[in-house]
Amino acid sequence: MRSFLVLALVGLVAQLVDGSLGMAYGTTSQSLLLAVGIAPALASASVHMAEVGTTLASGVSHWRFGNVDWSKVGWLAVPGAIGAFLGAVVLASVLTAETAEPIVAVFLFGLGVFILARFSFRRHERPVRVRPVAKAFLGPLGFVAGFLDAAGGGGWGPIATPTLLSSGRMEPR
Repeated sequence: MRSFLVLALVGLVAQLVDGSLGMAYGTTSQSLLLAVGIAPALASASVHMAEVGTTLASGVSHWRFGNVDWSKVGWLAVPGAIGAFLGAVVLASVLTAETAEPIVAVFLFGLGVFILARFSFRRHERPVRVRPVAKAFLGPLGFVAGFLDAAGGGGWGPIATPTLLSSGRMEPR
C-alpha cells in the first residue's frame, strides 16, 4: 500500500508539471519506476498506459482554453504513433532502456543548450514570429519524438515542445 501511495503522489506531481509545461510526465515517472527496480519494458508500458488518461485530461483542458492548433496535430500524431510503435518494438526486442537513455539525454541536452543560447544571445529580436510550420518538419519531428519516447522512456514532450519552440514559429501555448 505504501508503494502505491508513493507512486500515486509522484504521478500527481509529474502530471502537474506535464500539464503546465507540456512535458515531463513520462520522463519523471519512467525515471522513478526504473529507480525502484522495475524492468525497462514494463516501466515504459506502465507509464504509457497511465499517460492515456492523464494526457487525455491535459489535452481536453488545452483544447477548452483554445491552445490547440489542429492544423499541426495530425502531422505530428500519425508519424508519432508510427515512431512510438517502432520504438516499443525496439525496446522490447533489441535494446534496453539503459542503452537508449543516454541517446535521449544527449538529444535533450543539445536542445536545451540551443534554446538557452537562442534566447540568451538574441534577446533584441522577437523570439516568436507566428508563421506556418512546414509539414516536412512536423512529420519527422513526430516520428523521432514518438520513437525516442517509447524507446527511451520519456521524450515526446521534452523533444517535441522545445523543438517547436526553437523554430520561433509557434507561441508557447
